[in-house]
Amino acid sequence: MSSDRLFRGPIDLHTHSRVSDGTESPAQLVRAAAEAGLGTVALTDHDSTAGWAEASTAAVGNGITLIPGMELSTRVEWSSVHMLAYLFDPNNAKLVAETARIREARLHRAEEMVARIGRDYDLEWDDVVAQTEPGSTVGRPHIADALVARGLVSTRSEAFEGILHWRAGYYQPHYAPDPLAAIELVVAAGGVPVMAHPATRSRTDVALEGRMRSYADAGLFGLEIDHRENTPEGRVRLRALATKYGLALTGSSDYHGEGKPNRLGENTTAPEVVDALIARATGTTPIYA
Repeated sequence: MSSDRLFRGPIDLHTHSRVSDGTESPAQLVRAAAEAGLGTVALTDHDSTAGWAEASTAAVGNGITLIPGMELSTRVEWSSVHMLAYLFDPNNAKLVAETARIREARLHRAEEMVARIGRDYDLEWDDVVAQTEPGSTVGRPHIADALVARGLVSTRSEAFEGILHWRAGYYQPHYAPDPLAAIELVVAAGGVPVMAHPATRSRTDVALEGRMRSYADAGLFGLEIDHRENTPEGRVRLRALATKYGLALTGSSDYHGEGKPNRLGENTTAPEVVDALIARATGTTPIYA
């Protein structure tokens, strides 16, 4: 271990609270991370930094390091590509404006989907609102929770495999910037971008590997390789891309509380990678216990 390292492992760089689509408050999430034996955790709610302050206080109180972050929605044509962003300036005007635009688009998308679902099932917008917290980034997981509450499905997973699957006919896309534009925004805000779970079964091209050169040139720091949804074949290709373009490799749980089966610390990131991540960031700093 580095003698001047201020954080400790294990390190989980991808988690969600109720600010987006998790089921725990930021403070509850941090406490759960400490109880799970983690030494460092990143809070990466979708398109929002609203949980940073609460999570920071909880991190100090629970003896755990917090890496403030966000999972930024991006899109290439019909393909959704998520970008994890760490240690950026949360007050950067351009990034604040873009995330506000994405959240508004998510809200309108959710309203339209509920209207469509409501024509065939007993579901109303108020049912979805009841599943959210004030200021939450409203998304499909909240619709899934409303479907569960209505007894129309048993779990979030069942909702996503059925009613909320694009094949069911209710799915609606929402606005999100191109990944290259997102990387440039994060870097301009002093942050460090990492492509989230780029090799899932739904992404046959490993998140558009033909564009990886431009992403790396724009400041992409790494690829999230150790994630339960990345395929074994995809992980092999990710390692090759990382070597080719000089990208770091991270591992994370993508924890959502009871919203997903993912467990805190089921995948982790090497301390040396976090050293490099912190060294590159200029927007803000970790919260050390």
